[in-house]
Amino acid sequence: MNPSRPHADLSRFNNADFPLGAGFIKRTLWYFTNAVFFINPLFPFRSPKPVLLRLFGAKVGRGVVIHPGVNIKFPWKLAIGNHVWIGQRAWLDNIDQLTIKDNAVISQGAMLILGSHDYKRPDYPTLSGPVVLEEGSWVGAGALVLGGVTLKSHALLSAGSVTGKNLEAYTIYRGNPAVAVRERVMKDAGPAPVAEEPLQGPAEPA
Repeated sequence: MNPSRPHADLSRFNNADFPLGAGFIKRTLWYFTNAVFFINPLFPFRSPKPVLLRLFGAKVGRGVVIHPGVNIKFPWKLAIGNHVWIGQRAWLDNIDQLTIKDNAVISQGAMLILGSHDYKRPDYPTLSGPVVLEEGSWVGAGALVLGGVTLKSHALLSAGSVTGKNLEAYTIYRGNPAVAVRERVMKDAGPAPVAEEPLQGPAEPA
C-alpha cells in the first residue's frame, strides 16, 4: 500500500441514509417470505407468488410466471407487467425501482444488480439506479444488467453477457461489455386460432 495515496476504509461505511423503502418489520417479514416461497427450490407452485408480491407492495400483472429459486430484494420497488417470465435462480437485486413491462423474459441465472458502491470514496457509499425492461425485451441465461439501464422494446441480451448501458430496440447484444451484433427479427405469428363451434344436434321438433 502506498501511504501517499488514499486507501479504502470500510469502517467508515454508513448506509443509514439510503432509502430502503420499508421499515424493519416489513423487511424482516419479506426476508422469510422470500426464503420460503421464492428462493426455495422445493416450493414449485407458481400461483401464490404474484399474490405474495402484491401483499408486499409490488405491482404485478396477469399471467406472470416465476420459477423456483428466484431471489427478489425489495418487492415494494418492483413493477411487473402482463405475461412476464422469470427463470430459475434469477437474482433481482432491486434496491432501486425495477420495472418489467409486458412479455419480457428474464432467463435462468440472470442477475439484475441495481446497486453498487462508489469506489472513488474510501467509505464506499451505496449507489443505485433504476432498471427498465421494456415490452418484449429478454435477458438471457446468466446475463448481468447493471443499475441505470433500460432494455428498449424487444432488445435481447444474450446468455452470459454484461451491460451497464442502454440497449436499443429490436437489437441483439452479446459479450462483456455487450455490443450490438445484429437486428432481432420477429416473425409474424399470424392470427390466433379460432375455436371451433360445437356441433349442433338435431333441431327440436316444432
